[in-house]
Amino acid sequence: MRKFLVSTVLLAALAPASAASPEVPETIAAPGEVLVMTLHAQGAQIYECKADTSGKLGWRFREPVAALLDQSGRSVGRHYAGPNWELNDGSAIVGRIAGRAAGATANDITLLKLDVTSRRGTGGLATVTTIQRLNTRGGAAEGPCGTEGAFLSVPYAADYAFHERPR
Repeated sequence: MRKFLVSTVLLAALAPASAASPEVPETIAAPGEVLVMTLHAQGAQIYECKADTSGKLGWRFREPVAALLDQSGRSVGRHYAGPNWELNDGSAIVGRIAGRAAGATANDITLLKLDVTSRRGTGGLATVTTIQRLNTRGGAAEGPCGTEGAFLSVPYAADYAFHERPR
């Protein structure tokens, strides 16, 4: 029994998180859409130290920089400012935030729903209409920033679920 339990726990820890999780908050749900693929992102959220309208310095989000990995851990593309997702097959999409939900902890960036606003190529992302950022870990800026123009790179991981409207 103990050997079975240990094996089950190890398998659960190693298994990729499911993008079709029933715990997806309503604010980022994609009702009626079909899941095309889910990719894991591993990278950093980049912040810049900037003053707000009152002159107080704080970390402001600048851009993501991440590798997109398939279930075997092989790099299949990248995620970067725009926000853009680009696959090695030449297909690419740009998204615009359509919904947000809190991450699991204060250290985790928000979960997102994004609508695709433009696309190029005929590969895996060609028919995608909606992107969900799920299962975020890390990425939230912490601490003071004392020098305007300074940058902060915060490691993060997330799963991106790519959906299309049924045909």
